[in-house]
Amino acid sequence: MQRPAVTAVLAASALVFAAGCSGSGGPGPAGAGSTSPPARSSPASPAASPSPSPSAPPAKGTVKVVRTLAEGLKSPWGLAALPGGDLLVSSRDEGTISRIDAESGEETVIGSVPGVAPAGEGGLMGLAVSPSYASDHLVYAYFTTESDNRIARMLYDEKKPAGQQLGAPDTVLRGIPKGTVHNGGRIAFGPDKMLYAGTGETGDTSLAQDMSSLGGKILRMTPDGQPVHGNPAEDSVVYSSGHRNVQGLAWDADKRLWAAEFGQNTWDELNLVEPGKNYGWPEAEGRAGRRGLVDPVAQWKPEDASPSGIAVAAGSVWMAGLRGERLWRVPLAGAEPSADPQAFLGQEHGRLRTVLSAGGNRLWLVTSETDTRGTPEPGDDKILLLEVT
Repeated sequence: MQRPAVTAVLAASALVFAAGCSGSGGPGPAGAGSTSPPARSSPASPAASPSPSPSAPPAKGTVKVVRTLAEGLKSPWGLAALPGGDLLVSSRDEGTISRIDAESGEETVIGSVPGVAPAGEGGLMGLAVSPSYASDHLVYAYFTTESDNRIARMLYDEKKPAGQQLGAPDTVLRGIPKGTVHNGGRIAFGPDKMLYAGTGETGDTSLAQDMSSLGGKILRMTPDGQPVHGNPAEDSVVYSSGHRNVQGLAWDADKRLWAAEFGQNTWDELNLVEPGKNYGWPEAEGRAGRRGLVDPVAQWKPEDASPSGIAVAAGSVWMAGLRGERLWRVPLAGAEPSADPQAFLGQEHGRLRTVLSAGGNRLWLVTSETDTRGTPEPGDDKILLLEVT
């Protein structure tokens, strides 16, 4: 069944621009605005409002679905590209990592990650491939255990039989708070070859401002899990604070870090992240204009976004929306969008979890209908190849 298309426009109540960033994250607990999936028959978005900046030109872009690479995936979450172009995808609830052939779409389970304890929003989530993969063959994963969230690396031995190709996990960071909700989970290597992780505050809002906790933060560490020179505190992996639930991390051509976060009832956020800055949660949700807190660059009503993964391509940040069931484009120029964000694929493919650069003006997009919050249709979940401008 084809999901009804929604006009790619922006509601007047859905977006506000700000200079800087702020933090919030993950579908909230019961009653939070970002938890319930929309009905498939939801009406089209209202007409776009004028940009707050009169000089901002109208957003112009295109998104073309080139092909469906893979389908029938179960609770896909993390996505990482191997040097040859094939993809690794994690199953949050099954605790497995599969390899997807970039040409044929054939799925091969390479192994399970021991110790994964899926429940609620936890399980096997973000994946990252070592910057030195050609020599070390290491794959990193962020996952929930019975006691915490942690990051581990595993040797991927492609010569072993399918299903037995992952070595034992070598934990590089443990003690990230876990919860039924707000576990964060996105990891990525930055242009500096350091490992970054987005975490959540597990529903305990105090953790976001607690500098002794790894919850509600963006973390930066060496590939061995150690604090990096240049972090705000030399003995800490904490890079920024005041986040609710970070699930999107990406860098632009100027090597600036962008992060997407779920709001609670009011605003989801896209933030430009700088070391040592406080992004507001729980004192602020969305743009607050308060001294000492950094406002988001852009914000959306949770029903329009509830963002997870982001990627940068064609001069824009592309943001996958779960509850919003659409892909948002935020054109960049300096520290602020150069035009109003624009929505694509509205409710055509259901909930959208992860977006990853496929090189040039192409993106990989992962749907998320089988994560217990969607309404799966035949073929779900899928990996789509997009061409964007």
